[in-house]
Amino acid sequence: MNLLKIVFVLLSVTVQAAAQVVYLPSDSLVFEKCMQAMDINKDLPLQDLVVQTALYFEGTPYVASTLEQTPEQLVVNLREFDCTTFVESVLALSYTRKDKNPSFQTYCMNLKRIRYREEIKDYSSRLHYTTDWIQTNEKRGFVKDISQQLGGAILPVNLYFMSTNADKYKQLLNNPQLTDKIRQQEQAVNALPHYYVPVSDIDKRSEMVKSGDMVCFVTTIKGLDVSHVGFALHKDGILTFIHASLTAKKVIVNPISIQAYVEGIKHNNGVLFVRPLEQSLK
Repeated sequence: MNLLKIVFVLLSVTVQAAAQVVYLPSDSLVFEKCMQAMDINKDLPLQDLVVQTALYFEGTPYVASTLEQTPEQLVVNLREFDCTTFVESVLALSYTRKDKNPSFQTYCMNLKRIRYREEIKDYSSRLHYTTDWIQTNEKRGFVKDISQQLGGAILPVNLYFMSTNADKYKQLLNNPQLTDKIRQQEQAVNALPHYYVPVSDIDKRSEMVKSGDMVCFVTTIKGLDVSHVGFALHKDGILTFIHASLTAKKVIVNPISIQAYVEGIKHNNGVLFVRPLEQSLK
């Protein structure tokens, strides 16, 4: 075992015991470099800071399933992202850069607050569904769903994919009690009102969308709500987005508009727009 691996193992054991956090030394180095690079932008409006932070990670590799630790723990990984961990990490970094104490510990606290519904108890503590994530973080003052404000249509949400496909999740496999927790969470989200901007209306609403708004792509796959997320960006006269792209295998600025992107995805029929809030920092 080389020195880096020894350091990681010792660090992980110590940090896990203290705060349920897992990371590599290189993640804290990326954090420090990002905070230094964003120092010039720290007084920008939050959404502008979000954009600059997202662009800072352009080219970072796309890697899926980086959070699947057993038992459930806060995973900090700034070296690689999927679409969700990219959005969560950028938001947490932006909130941290605005903080009077932009420390790695503060970043971990912000990331935990964004990613989990409560203290990390088990797999069900994580906010797995995007509509659940939005509503939980809206209550905390981190974000506001502006889809209805943009003239959005009612979105029927019927979540059940995870609870009816427990065999696809190692944490739920042969664990009916945990699966039932997930089912109860799904039903709670289903009971709440939801809105979205249909694909045909995205360009019509583009002037009301700000760069730095979260864009969440609504899927027609049964039992799910959202299949992809990123950050809206006005560029070269179109409304596009920054995201960790599975196709490109890295963080990119999408070359086409959000509407054109949705029109090209078989199982997408619109988007949710969610605005990061300054007051979450109070």
